[in-house]
Amino acid sequence: MTRITLAASALALATLLPAAHAQKFVCGAAKSGYTSLTPASAYTESSSGFDLETTPTISAKSCSSDKPFFFSAAVPEGSYRVTAVLGSDKASTTTVWAEGRRLMLEKIPTQANASAKRTFDVNVRYPKFTDAVGTVQHVHLKPREIGNMDWDHKLTLEFNGDNPSVRSITIEPIKKEPTIYIAGDSTVVDQDVEPWTAWGQILPRFLRPGVVVANHAESGETIKSFVSERRFDKIFTQIKPGDYLFMQFAHNDQKLQRGTDHAVVPIDEYKSLLTEYIAKARAAGATPVLVTSMNRRTFDATGHITNSLAGYPDAMREVAREQHAALIDLNAMSKTLFEAMGPEGSKKAFMHFPANAYPNQTKAISDDTHFNSYGAYELARCIVDGIRQNNLPLKKFLTKDAVEFNPAHPDSQPDFHLPATPIPASTSNVMKIPQV
Repeated sequence: MTRITLAASALALATLLPAAHAQKFVCGAAKSGYTSLTPASAYTESSSGFDLETTPTISAKSCSSDKPFFFSAAVPEGSYRVTAVLGSDKASTTTVWAEGRRLMLEKIPTQANASAKRTFDVNVRYPKFTDAVGTVQHVHLKPREIGNMDWDHKLTLEFNGDNPSVRSITIEPIKKEPTIYIAGDSTVVDQDVEPWTAWGQILPRFLRPGVVVANHAESGETIKSFVSERRFDKIFTQIKPGDYLFMQFAHNDQKLQRGTDHAVVPIDEYKSLLTEYIAKARAAGATPVLVTSMNRRTFDATGHITNSLAGYPDAMREVAREQHAALIDLNAMSKTLFEAMGPEGSKKAFMHFPANAYPNQTKAISDDTHFNSYGAYELARCIVDGIRQNNLPLKKFLTKDAVEFNPAHPDSQPDFHLPATPIPASTSNVMKIPQV
């Protein structure tokens, strides 16, 4: 399977797309107001359909498969409400990921000949934007982002699980609702290749329709590079009153410049930039939320996590106090979480895999910074608890099963499972995906 990269012609086409309107699709026989999906319904630049060289089996009333399948619709930039009626003539358990592996629905069961209707909100973004003086600009994308489903001109849904099945799909533009904009690094980004996963792409699973996540985090970022690459500029062309700006930086900011003993972003500059973007968010009518970076997997001889992030978590706490900004102390929560897992158990949350655990992975992975789906899921639960502890208005959008979470008592890892997104054949080495 190869991911489809938009050509330059598609970029031009996107600027000519008509105003967003509802798109309705049904598997099998035609239904009034719906487009009928058939085995020939393949996504192109001008038509919606099955994507990434996958086609499910289509019966009179459902699309289902014994392996994951993808569906894409060309849409303008914006946020969309997706309503999926799941189910088929066989029992199914369906997980839905969107765009670059954002978890939207987790393991929804349906009995044979039954249906389950679910709704979720998805953000679609383009690299292009117009700045405050009317000049057309672009986010400075990294090579790995070119053609990435988080930056293309379509909305992509992945149906995965045990006999994943869907009966109909409706995609409607959202006129106005709160948006959570996320700025951060590789521990937050939508990691689009298994088994790498970050908390930003798991968070949507715990939110009901009525709020949408726009995760602009990217691997390798510092708060300073987020400015120079115009990622903040992109956010601030869209952010509006009632929105949120979550910021988590430290992992790359604290690193030393090559050949020196100076941090890439000195703490004073780090604090200054945090303060600046808190002010900008507030000026736009949005709520800034600071998130201290989670710890790395660095244990001492007594089984306690050691601080590998220097003074950056404390610096963010200080800024939060000074600016009276909401603070989700993921650094403190992750220390409790990882210590509860223990030195060996925590490997199950991080990127620790023997050689050949995944396609094109010829060497063992021993990464104490990045997370697999289990680790990212536990951290996302910490973020949800942080929303609740800060009494943010967002808490009214938490799903009913987003119950209180105690990091000292993590979910059982052996009992955890999320269906894995197929690894593209073009990914020659899964070890090189994240750029810290």
